[in-house]
Order: sequence, then C-alpha cells, then structure tokens
Amino acid sequence: MTTSDTAVHTQPFQAEVSELLHLMVHSVYSETDIFLRELISNASDACDKLRYEAIATPSLLGEGDALKIRIIPNKAAGTLTIADNGIGMERQELIDHLGTIARSGTKAFVSKLKEAKDGLGLIGQFGVGFYSAFMVADRIVVVSRRAGESDVWTWTSSGGSGFEIARAGDEEAARLARGTEIVLHLKDDAKKYLESFEIERIVGAYSDNILFPIELVPEEGEPRQINSASALWQRSKSELTPDDYKKAYQQIASAFDDPAMTLHYRAEGRYSYAVLLFAPSTKPFDLFEPNRKGRVKLYVRRVFITDDADLLPGYLRFIRGVVDSEDLPLNISREMLQNNPQLAQIRKAVATRVVSELESLAEKDPENFARIWDAFGAVLKEGIYEDFERREKLLALSRFTTTSGEKRSLKQVIADFKPNQTEIYYLVGDSIERLKSNPRLEAATARGIEVLLLSDPVDAFWTSMPSEFDGKPLKSLSQGDLNLDLIPRVDDKDEAKKDEPEADEAATIAVIKAALGERVSDVKASTRLTSSASCLVADSQGPSRELERILSQQNRGMKTKPILEINLRHPMVGAITKAQAGSKAVDDLSLLLLEQAQILDGELPEDPAAFAARLNRLVLQGLGA
Repeated sequence: MTTSDTAVHTQPFQAEVSELLHLMVHSVYSETDIFLRELISNASDACDKLRYEAIATPSLLGEGDALKIRIIPNKAAGTLTIADNGIGMERQELIDHLGTIARSGTKAFVSKLKEAKDGLGLIGQFGVGFYSAFMVADRIVVVSRRAGESDVWTWTSSGGSGFEIARAGDEEAARLARGTEIVLHLKDDAKKYLESFEIERIVGAYSDNILFPIELVPEEGEPRQINSASALWQRSKSELTPDDYKKAYQQIASAFDDPAMTLHYRAEGRYSYAVLLFAPSTKPFDLFEPNRKGRVKLYVRRVFITDDADLLPGYLRFIRGVVDSEDLPLNISREMLQNNPQLAQIRKAVATRVVSELESLAEKDPENFARIWDAFGAVLKEGIYEDFERREKLLALSRFTTTSGEKRSLKQVIADFKPNQTEIYYLVGDSIERLKSNPRLEAATARGIEVLLLSDPVDAFWTSMPSEFDGKPLKSLSQGDLNLDLIPRVDDKDEAKKDEPEADEAATIAVIKAALGERVSDVKASTRLTSSASCLVADSQGPSRELERILSQQNRGMKTKPILEINLRHPMVGAITKAQAGSKAVDDLSLLLLEQAQILDGELPEDPAAFAARLNRLVLQGLGA
C-alpha cells in the first residue's frame, strides 16, 4: 500500500461544478423528498451488485446479515444515515463513483444535462443521484468497505469545495463489516427528515417495493421494517391469489372496494416492463377533475418515479396500478418523461392492452364489465371523441340505454334492425326520462326502430363527429333531414289516412314563417312527428342543439337559430291554415308551436309571461269565454 493510499486526499471540484450543482438543486428536482428515493435506490443497487457477484464468489457474502437497507435518524446530531450491507466501495471506487460530478464536471457534462430532454439515463449514474442529497445536507460523510476487503474508507464533502478521501477510524471500521453508510448533516430547513413519520411517508410513496428490507432505526425503540420489500407485479401470476391482488389494489390505489378487473402481465422484446393494473368497481372522488389526471404509477427497476407520467389516455384515467420498466432511465425530471420515446411506446402498448382486456371482460364476464360501465361508461365514451385509432373498439364496448332496454350494445342494436334500416339512430338530451317523451322519437317508434337515448354530457361531443359502427352510420333524430319511408310501420292500418295532411304545406309554412320572423332559421314539414304538433331540430352541417346548449352554458360558441318542424297532420297546424292570415290567432298559434317545442326540449320560452298570457287567451277562446 502506498503513502498516497493512506494519506488524506483532497480533490477540488472543477469550475463548472458550481453550475452543475445549481442545476441539480434548483432545476432538476422539483421535490426535495427525492433525495431519499435516490439514496435508497443506490443502496438497493449495491445490494443487487453484491448478490450478483456472490453467484461467482459466494465468500463475498460471508457470514454477515441478510442484505438490507437501514435508515437511522439522529436528532441530537442533526444527521440522517442511510446504510446498506451491499457491495461497498474501495478507495478508488469512492473517487470514481462519488466523484462522477468531479470527474465529469466539465462544460460537456453540464451541456449534456441541460439538453437531456429524455433524461439520457443521467440520474441512473450513481454520482448524479447521490448528489441530490445536497438539496437537504450541507455536509455528507460516506463510509464504505468493499465486500471481501479489509480496508474501510471515508469520503467527505460539503459540495462546492470538493471532497476528501481518508482511511476510516477504528470505530467506523469496527462498525462496518461490509457495505456503505451515507451520513447527511442536514440543513436547518430539512430537519423534518429526522421524523419517523416523514421517513415512513417517503419510503411508502417511493420505495415500498424495493426488494430488500428497509429498516428504520429510531432513537427510541426497536428497528422495524417499513417497506413491503416485494414488487408483486414482478412475480408470476401463478404465485398469486385473488386475495393478493385485492390487497395490492387497495394499497396501490388507496381504495377500499374490490377491483372489477385485474390485468397483470410482463412485456418482453424491444422494451421490457411489468404491468399490474386494476379497474375499480366504484367511482373515485377525483374522476371528473378538469385536468383528467391518471393514477398509474411509473416504476423503473422497482423504484417509484412518478404517478404523473400519463401512462394511459385521459379516458382510461380510472385505471389504477403500476408499470415497472426495466429499460427506462431513472429520469431527472417528470417533464422529460413526457417526451421519452420508450415511454411513448409503452403508453401505446399498455392502452391497447387495457382496451383489449375490457373487450375480453365484456364477453366473458358481463356482470363485472357492467360494474365498470356503470361507474366509468361516461369516461370511456370520451375516447370515442378523442381516440380515432380505437374508436370502433370503444363503440363496441359502449353500452346504451335505448327505447328497447338498458345496457344494449351496438351489436345488439344492429341485430334487431328493421327491414330496410341502414342507420343506427340516436337522440341526445339531458335526461333519459325527457328523451323517452321527446316528440322526435315518434316516427321511429311508429316503425319499431330502436333508438339510442344519450344523456351523458360527453354524448353531445362524440356524436358531433361523423361516426359509424360495423359499416352502419350513426344518425341523429334531432339534426338534419330524416327519411324513414322505406321502413314499414309496425301498424300499417289506415296508413293512408294517417299520412293525409290537415294543412296545406306551402301556405301553412309561409304563414308561420311570417309570424315567427327571426326567431327561427326555417320552418319545414316534419317527417319525424306522428302525433305531436312541432319540434325543433338543428341543421345537418352545424352543432347539435344539445352540444350548442352545453357550449352556451360555458360561454363558448354562439347560439344558432333552430329549425321548426311542423306536423301537417296535426289539427293545431290545420287551424293556422284556416285562420285569417295576419290575425292575432295565427300569431298566437304559430308562437305556441315554437314555445311548446322549446318546453319539450327542456328550454324556457324567450318570454314566459307573454307565453302564459297567450296560452290563457287561446284556452279562453276554446272555452268560448
């Protein structure tokens, strides 16, 4: 052993280190909690390395304790120690590994960090993760003994001034049989990390599934393990029971219900990752938050990274669980995760697998799928609007209340098509009850046509896009022209008499247009109505009336004038033709046609007082008063 090996060695950092540390502390990390995750991850890596090297050299394990990580707070000294009995480091390894910043503290390294949009794996380098501890510590002492070696070394640094390497004292050497101790002298504003509950919170959030036991050694009381030390998603499905999955779901999702669907698999190939996902059976409280944030946690090699990586599209935000990658770096920032090409591929593959699993569940276990649909159907339908690639699959998954029943699939609706029917008909509104009494259903009901009754707010959006399923277009009963003449009526008796108009079309339309003026964009004879006098419809090229209503409530978009459709076979419409043109009765009847159509749509007349007076006047006239 040379003199240089035993003497205290001081090595200054290069000029760029100050800038690098500034980036690490002020730009790279958004939460100081991350330092403990990094040090635990490094300790886990050290245990993994020893376990691997001991395969070839079993003597490295010796007769020491089982591999574990210990966290030791000391309030009196203001220190927090993270210790492991893993592979440890000799003198040169301390310089090489903990000197990564010093050794790589060049302009090129700083530039690389600034440009690392996808992380470039930098945080996976031991030194970079280690130096995150300077966010909370103003001095760090590392004591380490390499497995199989007799020498024990200390590495000490206060950050910007460089570091020192020296042989450890007899007391430290006796205490450390193998592995590494990192002693953080905490800053005054970081003393909260000496509290046991704070340590347990961070370990539970970030490192619970590290495969080695993490022991908390409090100043008072016995050491206790504070992590589960078992990444359940990394285990084989054959090893696990339904109860194991239930407990995992409740822990991961912080939930109390049972999962309605469990998806557990490992992907191998270009990218390797394990997936454990659950569909809850009840709605979480934050389901309709405006940011539509997902709750799938991202792990890298069993180390928690974030639950904000958007691993699934917004319409699958109800899914809970874990994706654990073997290939992703322990990225420096969450922002970099958004543009990571590997993660983009994982997102796409996992979303496809979730939708496929829902398809399988709908076919094999309709009861559990119904639970998911009842809780999250309105959310899944967002995907019909957003996800063109999977729109057909999401339409197939969708279950609808129709004029024939509840939880009907489009496949069932098509199977019950009437002769000559080529389109799937739907009606959008704010409640099922109101839709069932909507006059626009009359022509379809007369022919026994099943109609989708859509009452979720999202229905107004996805139906605004041209859609079809299994080659059959979806057609609104409240928008554009409608022609059902080729579909026979259920009861065709006296059909000719039913079609006989009470009023002259051209004359009646001209009179009503004159009476209503600018209140409507047009007046047309209706093919939708069989018993009601009138209804309002939207133009085929514009937004539906329901979408327009939703947007107007949010002060988005301008309200357009509706089209008034009239039933020429209705006596009230016939009375307009018979009345004297320009008379008060014509104006009253024409306005009443518009206003009752508005009421049936769930709207108030523009002037409720005038409507009441008009209605009273017509009633009194009818009574001969």
